[in-house]
Amino acid sequence: MSDYKATARGKADERARPAVWSDPALDDAVAEIEVEDTFIRAVDEGRRRISRRLVPLLATGLVGGIDVGTGVLALLLVEDTTHSKLLGGLAFSVGFIALALARSELFTEDFLIPVSTVIARQAQVRGLLRLWLGTLVGNLAGGWIFTWLIIAGFPALRGQAIKSGAYYVGLGLGGRAFVLAIIGGAVITLMTWMQHGSEAIAGKIVAAITGAFLLGAAGLNHAIVNSLLMFAALQTGHAPFGYLQWAETAGWAAIGNFVGGVGLVTLLRIVQVPHTVKAEREHPAPGVPLHE
Repeated sequence: MSDYKATARGKADERARPAVWSDPALDDAVAEIEVEDTFIRAVDEGRRRISRRLVPLLATGLVGGIDVGTGVLALLLVEDTTHSKLLGGLAFSVGFIALALARSELFTEDFLIPVSTVIARQAQVRGLLRLWLGTLVGNLAGGWIFTWLIIAGFPALRGQAIKSGAYYVGLGLGGRAFVLAIIGGAVITLMTWMQHGSEAIAGKIVAAITGAFLLGAAGLNHAIVNSLLMFAALQTGHAPFGYLQWAETAGWAAIGNFVGGVGLVTLLRIVQVPHTVKAEREHPAPGVPLHE
């Protein structure tokens, strides 16, 4: 054996090398450390969110709707000027950067963080449902108010607002609209996971731009985004649809968002670290029944 090979083998023998089929719960060398850390951060963040009192819960949802509204304003301005959906999608990222840096929340962001918390038995299902309802109501109320301000302050954007809002109603309630909603839910939940996987501000901003660009430029069907654009159209008084069609369109999108966000992202990410989930579930938070 050459001196080079002998030295290489000696160095390999000195390293702690895991055996085949090593248990990640016992051997960090084969554990998904980064995924585990992200999951634990999500669980802890979910406990904080679910524990909010009613007024802060509604206020957080309200400012979340307003933050996304800033992205809607940017999207309408850019699309009206350039007639480019790609540039409009890029401009739309303004709202999602605001969401990330201003610590507000979007209804569909809660398809990852508090769901992880409930699965880990660190919160109860009824707390999750309360969070969903409060955030949804806040997002819609904040978005409705801000889109009214947009149309009142920028009457030249009325035509673009009607065009953008009518797009989602035009998708109908069929298979294509549902598939676009599944993709939209997966994109926004992946964005949330990426942001919790990075503690750097730059990483959070990159994730926000990525998610917002895909939602805006690709015309993905997202319950809150399509609601705000439809609200903007309705605020003009000349939309070719009414609030009933908005409710049907947004409701269908929300179901698809749930399937994509929870089914394609949250559950699969959790399956990556089963031993970490098991360890959390063995020590449920106070007040969480053992059978949940």
